[in-house]
Amino acid sequence: MRKLLLFSTVLLVGIIFIARLFYLQVYNQTAYNLLEDNAIRKVYDYPKRGYVYDRNGILLVANQPSYDVMVIPREVEPLDTLEFCDLLKITKEDFTRLYDKAYRYSPRLPSVFVPQLSKKDYAILQEKMRKFEGFYIQKRSLRDYQTSIGANVLGDIGEVNNAIIAKQPYYKMGDLIGKQGVEISYEEVLRGVKGIKFIQKDRFNRNIGPYKDGIYDTLPQPGKDITITIDAKLQEYGELLMKHKRGGIIAIEPSSGEILTMVSAPSYNPNLLVGRDRSKNFTQLYRDTLAKPLYDRGLQAMYPPGSPFKVLNALIGLQEGVVTPKDRFVCNHGYRYGNRKMGCHGHSGIADMDIGIYKSCNSYFANVYRRIMDKYETPAQGMDVWSDHIKSFGLGDYLGYDLRIGQPGKIPDASTYDRAYGKNRWYTTFTLSNAIGQGEVLTTPIQLANMAAAIGNRGYFYTPHIIKKIENDTIDSKYLTRHNTTIDKVHFEPVIQGMFDVYNKGTAQTLQVPGIEICGKTGTAENFTKIDGVKTQLTDHSIFVAFAPKDDPKIAIAVFVENGYWGSRFAGRIASLMIEKYLKGTISRTDMENWILTHSLENEYSKPYSGKPFQINGHTTLQVIENYRDKPDSDNDITIPPTWNP
Repeated sequence: MRKLLLFSTVLLVGIIFIARLFYLQVYNQTAYNLLEDNAIRKVYDYPKRGYVYDRNGILLVANQPSYDVMVIPREVEPLDTLEFCDLLKITKEDFTRLYDKAYRYSPRLPSVFVPQLSKKDYAILQEKMRKFEGFYIQKRSLRDYQTSIGANVLGDIGEVNNAIIAKQPYYKMGDLIGKQGVEISYEEVLRGVKGIKFIQKDRFNRNIGPYKDGIYDTLPQPGKDITITIDAKLQEYGELLMKHKRGGIIAIEPSSGEILTMVSAPSYNPNLLVGRDRSKNFTQLYRDTLAKPLYDRGLQAMYPPGSPFKVLNALIGLQEGVVTPKDRFVCNHGYRYGNRKMGCHGHSGIADMDIGIYKSCNSYFANVYRRIMDKYETPAQGMDVWSDHIKSFGLGDYLGYDLRIGQPGKIPDASTYDRAYGKNRWYTTFTLSNAIGQGEVLTTPIQLANMAAAIGNRGYFYTPHIIKKIENDTIDSKYLTRHNTTIDKVHFEPVIQGMFDVYNKGTAQTLQVPGIEICGKTGTAENFTKIDGVKTQLTDHSIFVAFAPKDDPKIAIAVFVENGYWGSRFAGRIASLMIEKYLKGTISRTDMENWILTHSLENEYSKPYSGKPFQINGHTTLQVIENYRDKPDSDNDITIPPTWNP
């Protein structure tokens, strides 16, 4: 019985082994198992990455050939290290470090040893590669930027890391992937699909030809070309105007939500992040913590919106039925509440909605805001209604655009103040700064540009997006979906008229462009930083939003210029020039253009780091504080409580 049991066991094990071998060798000839087979060498054939064009068909990004030296550590045989290092222009220490890195990744899988050889270096090395077993050259393509602008829009490509490989098995060590801008947003469209060749090896690990006559080999599928919504000429002009300044410009086509320009200043030449110097250049850009060229201010920077926000309060007041365009409020250089005063200057007397908008009257909008809040039984109810109206314009949340970075901004609701003061322990006056775009309100430039588009459209907008066309494909339907605000169309005309009068007789009167009816709103936002641990006020930010033409607008724009003094000084001029450039293609206001091109703000940006006392708008810091108590800036946005202590 024992002999029979032993015989049966041996027989069963033998049958299992035979069955397994039969399955592996006869039935299981899948590509997956080929990829795992150590006796078969895998050689990838990288596809052409898709080209990128601007909205007018101008080629922005193409490809250029590149050659990587690959290594399979276990196949490396003794070699003349000095000769090899001399050919690759690396040191012996570099050789050891790179080899160890490749071995740690995998001794049997190929990885990049030295990336991105030039054509000249490749030609020299190719003749001698037969001498270096375990190394081979793999051809791929790098990006070739046909422009020096739009680095934040176009992005760049770089080598994948272990974290990416773990999440996305498609990529192997040494592969390139989109890192920023449209390169990462449309990576799967642009990259194509790698081809692969399976090479049979003998027992001495030598290549003996295609495995199974190449029946499992695949050809690469090239990436698809894309057309983006950016107008390259407008982008170039915007970057020129923002030279020696910091901030962002976002322009949108209101009828479609297409982003016409997306300027972040300061910027950099996208070609800096191509080739073997990519890592060094990226490190230099990353370590510039003052100018922050890698920080996209158009999408990521959150600022108090200032006076442009006032037009939303006018629209909410009309929608809620608490004010009419003809209602008038007294302004005596400010609005008093309790023992405080919200300053205002530039006019006094009585203001209706039109005057309130084009003269940017704080007192008018404080009254409108209080009427909105006081319509409801509690401030909390009024605050939630107000907040919902504001958010319907795309503020206070991510807009859902097709770019990977951004900030949601901040629009307060009742819960915001419940957390700060306690439930039912706060009143409308606690939140009054919201009336003029200060207080707890924060927005990004792209949100304000979208707000301007929604106003120009009389109550609706399309999700801002950067993609216009994909080769042989369609764009996401969400970019074709109309979003309606909570404000009825009928209420927009008096507000638009007020914005039109900002150019006719208001704070932007000197910025008119012949032949173009522009509707806009100037704004200024307070700017503070900490110097040696002390909260210190710097020169205010300059803000401007606009759309044009007044009827059937073709462009909506938001401009933020950090430390730009007031709305019409820098941002307003830039917005007017950008609008004329887009609609006419030429510039008639050469006086404004020359002024912008010859005025730098670098001195303002250096003040906090100079170690010397500095002035703000021509006054010392303490003088500014005292002046602002009774006389805010030209856009009437600055409000400093009497108890405020610098």
